[in-house]
Amino acid sequence: MASFRDYMARFKLRLMASKFAPGDINLPSDLNKVESVLVCLPPDQRELTMVKNLLPEVTRIFSKAQIYLLASPGSRIYDIFPRKGYYILTPTAKHLTISGLPKKSYIELLNEHKYNLILDMNLDINYFAQAILLSYPNTIRVGRANHLGQPFFNLEIKTRYLRDEKNIYKSMIETVNRLIDYGQSKIN
Repeated sequence: MASFRDYMARFKLRLMASKFAPGDINLPSDLNKVESVLVCLPPDQRELTMVKNLLPEVTRIFSKAQIYLLASPGSRIYDIFPRKGYYILTPTAKHLTISGLPKKSYIELLNEHKYNLILDMNLDINYFAQAILLSYPNTIRVGRANHLGQPFFNLEIKTRYLRDEKNIYKSMIETVNRLIDYGQSKIN
């Protein structure tokens, strides 16, 4: 049975989604203009380790961009994630509403960075990350297919892997890389 906190989070997210007006994106050309990437990290330690192993590939793909890692509230990522080359954002209890969603002041703090791409690495429902995704209507919002869909993502990546988390993550990153390569070949 869902807790009252979960019920409130779902209610507020439905309200946010009903007011959401997505901006236009142009793929793949907008992927070639990315200057700032926000990676929404999963809360589970095992999944965090898998994502950590794929970060060098994200860094290679977006070599000219600043990469921010957004931890799920309550997760401790400083022990496993490298600090060099990444900006680590860790929301605390003061950044959350009673329902566990980010406060407006925290969203405003995040908006200072003007992310061009949000890569949601959550394979399970994460209300905090969903609220972040809905706070960026003009940003490329990437996630796995058959998970949240519109309006949360404007680029869903379907993979043949159903339960293999490592390959799901790898497939998402490879697909973004292929889109960027395709966009660059169109320019040249």
